[in-house]
Amino acid sequence: MDLLARREHSFAELQDKLGPRFDARELGEALAALREEGLQSDTRFALSFVRERMLRGMGPARIRSELHRRGVPDKDATHALATVPTAEGTSWPDLARSAQLKKFGTLDVGDERQRARVGRFLEQRGFSVAEYPD
Repeated sequence: MDLLARREHSFAELQDKLGPRFDARELGEALAALREEGLQSDTRFALSFVRERMLRGMGPARIRSELHRRGVPDKDATHALATVPTAEGTSWPDLARSAQLKKFGTLDVGDERQRARVGRFLEQRGFSVAEYPD
């Protein structure tokens, strides 16, 4: 309960953090009870995680990868990645443009070297070619 009081955690994160300290069977039962009572939810974790990473300027590919590493099911990750930008009144291309403007300012359209730098930066942040700003 102390871990969940601080922030949302995925089911797998709780298992990893608490596994060494508790018996596997008892831990499984306790985590299942938390899930049944609605105190732990991978869907809720994914929504808050996507919102937080999105506000940091991360793209969907990087966020999906981080969710996968934290043991979030693909259906929850896909739902969160589709829902959060709309709920925040933005889109992934808008976020890519914002990240690009924050880091580089406006682009000289004819400068291929600069465009390549921006492309690498956006890919590292998790944006796909489809989200690149013009």
